[in-house]
Amino acid sequence: MLFFIVNHGQASKILHKAKEFGMSGGTIALAKGTIKNAFLNFLSLYDERKEIVFMGTNSKTADRVLPELDKIFNFAKPNHGIVFSTSTWGVLGTIHATKFLEAEEQRRDKAVYQLIMTIVNRGKAADVIDAASEAGSKGGTIINARGSGIHEQAKLFNMEIEPEKEMVLILAKTEVVDKITEAIAKKIDIEKPGNGIIFVQNVHRTIGLHE
Repeated sequence: MLFFIVNHGQASKILHKAKEFGMSGGTIALAKGTIKNAFLNFLSLYDERKEIVFMGTNSKTADRVLPELDKIFNFAKPNHGIVFSTSTWGVLGTIHATKFLEAEEQRRDKAVYQLIMTIVNRGKAADVIDAASEAGSKGGTIINARGSGIHEQAKLFNMEIEPEKEMVLILAKTEVVDKITEAIAKKIDIEKPGNGIIFVQNVHRTIGLHE
C-alpha cells in the first residue's frame, strides 16, 4: 500500500495523476494528531493540517508509479510531503483473516517501525488511542475517510469505509506492536462483527522523510 502525507489541498491532485499512471483509485483522509511527539513528527503531522492519500497496489506498480509522481510533486523537497510504502502482515477483524499471518513473521522482523491502522465506528477512536497508550504507544493520528476510488465507498479487506467511520494511525517500533494491537483488540472487542478492523504494515521505502 502507498501512503502520501501532503499539505492540505494536494491530495486530489496526487490521486488524479496516479490514476493517469494506471492506479485504480485510493482514499483521501484529513489528519489530526492526538499528541505532539517524535512519532507524529515522523509522520509529518506535527501541528499542521495534512491530507493522507493511500492506495492499495503491488510492489511492481509502486516502483513504476512513485518515480513519476515524484517528478511532478517533488516529494523529496522539504515541506512537499512524505511518501512511504507498506506491506500488510497482520489483519484482525475480518471474516477471511482473523489471525496474524505467520508467513510474514520473518519479513516484519526486519522492519524498525510498523504502522498500525485501526478502522472503527465514529466516536470509538479515542478508545483506540487510550488502549494503545496504555500498551506503550507514543501517540496516534485520528482521520476521517472518504472513498475516492472506482466506487464511491472505499474498501479495505472487504470492509466499507463510510463517513461514519474513523481511522487511527499509530506508528510504533516493531517490538511493541503485538502488545499494542492486542490491547486495542481487547478494548474495542474486535471479534464482534462490525466493531472494527486492525491491520499492521511494515514501513518500507520513503520519499521526503526528514527526521
